[in-house]
Amino acid sequence: MEPLADLPVSTLDIPAKTTVVVIGAGIAGLSAALTLIERGIPVCVLDKGRIGAEQSGRNLGWVRKTSRAPADVPLAQAADRLWAAMPARIGSDCGYRQAGILFVTRSRKQMAVYEDWLKAVAPLDLGARALSPSEIDHLVPGGTGGWIGGLHTASDGRAEPSMACAALARAVLAKGGQIVEHCSVRTLSTAAGKVSGVVTERGEIACDQVILAAGLWSRRFLGNLGVFLPALPLICSVLRTAPMEGPCETAVGGPDFSFRKRLDGGFTITQRGRLDAPLTPDHLRLGLRYLPVLRTQKGAVQTGLGRHFLNELLSETRWRDGRITPFERCRIMDPPVNAGLNAEALAALRKAWPVFEKARTAAAWAGMIDVTPDSDPVIDSVARLPGLTVATGFSGHGFGTGPAAGQLAADLATGAVPLVDPAPYRFSRF
Repeated sequence: MEPLADLPVSTLDIPAKTTVVVIGAGIAGLSAALTLIERGIPVCVLDKGRIGAEQSGRNLGWVRKTSRAPADVPLAQAADRLWAAMPARIGSDCGYRQAGILFVTRSRKQMAVYEDWLKAVAPLDLGARALSPSEIDHLVPGGTGGWIGGLHTASDGRAEPSMACAALARAVLAKGGQIVEHCSVRTLSTAAGKVSGVVTERGEIACDQVILAAGLWSRRFLGNLGVFLPALPLICSVLRTAPMEGPCETAVGGPDFSFRKRLDGGFTITQRGRLDAPLTPDHLRLGLRYLPVLRTQKGAVQTGLGRHFLNELLSETRWRDGRITPFERCRIMDPPVNAGLNAEALAALRKAWPVFEKARTAAAWAGMIDVTPDSDPVIDSVARLPGLTVATGFSGHGFGTGPAAGQLAADLATGAVPLVDPAPYRFSRF
C-alpha cells in the first residue's frame, strides 16, 4: 500500500479505563473518535495493526453521492459537509477537492439505469444530471471512447486516503484522545447484561461503550460473540501513475476503468469492471444471500480457489479470552495485486483517452473489501449486547462517507441526536 503521510506516534500503553473504546483505526473509527473527543467524551482507539493500513488507506479516494442507493445519499451529503470543513476542524488538509465525478457508458441499458437513478434522487437536489456525448467531450476533452452519454455530479469530489487517516489520527491525539496500534481486541467483557469493557492482547480496558469499526474483520469478531453479520470479501487492485498532464480534474468511471487526479500530480486508476473474489468457506454459508446482486453484476467478479480459502478454513471462528486470535495472526491484510486487471484498466483507459499513453506506473497495491448483500453498511447498536455499536460493511465505498458514518456511530453509541436517519443501516434488514 501507499505509505501514510506524517503518521503520528500512537499511545504506547493501554488505559485501565475510558468511556468509549473504538475498535479499528480506519476512516470511520477515527471519525467516531474525533467526534467523541470533541464532545468531551474520553475515547481510546485500538487497532490490531496500524492506522489506516487496510481499506481506509488503499481505496480510490472517491467522495461520491452518484449511483448510491437513494436511502444512502443523505449520509453522503452529510459527509460532503464534513469533508469540506475538515481543514478548519483539524488544522490539516485531507486532500478533499470538490471536482465532480462522471460515469460514462456506451450502453443504452446502462444509460437507462442512470436516468432511473436521477429520477429516484430528484427530491434530494444533488445537481446530478445526464450528459450528452458533446458535453462529455467538453468536460473531459481528448476522448475517443464513443460514449453515448454519462452521469455527472459536480458536487462530488475526492480526497487522499494516504493523508486523511493520518490527519484524523493526529487530531484525535491532539485533542486528548488515545490511539493504540498493534493491540488487537480479542473480545468484550460484560456485566449485568451489557458491555463493561474490552479484552485486548495486552489486558482489559473498562469502558461504557464500544464502537466496532473493524472492516472485514468485523464479521469474525461478531461471530465469536454469537452475532451474525453477512459479509464476503472482494479484492480491488489499484495503480497510481507518476505525475503527468491529464484530461481533467473530474474523476471518471468507465465500464472497465476509472481514474481520478491526485494531489501529487499523478492519477489513481483501477479496473472498475472486474474485482477478484477469493472463495472462502463463508461463500458456502452466505452465497444464496448474494444471488440478486450477482445476477445484476454478472461478470463483475472473478472467483478463484486458492490459499485464502485454506487460510480461512484453518482459522478459528470461536476462541476464549486468553487465546491468540486471528487478529494477531494477521495484523494487516495485504492481498496480492492482480497485475492483469491493472493492465486491462490502463489499456482501456488509453483507448478512451489517448493522453494516458504517457502514463507510467509508479506503484500498485490491492485492498480487501467486506461486502454486504445489499452493498450498504451496518451502522447500528447491537440489541443483544447493549453498549456495542457497529459501523462496518461499507462494501468498497465507505471512504467517502467515512466522516459521517463515524459521527453517526458516535451519535448512536452515546444517545445523541443522529446526524441522519439511521434506519437504512439497521442490522434487522438482514
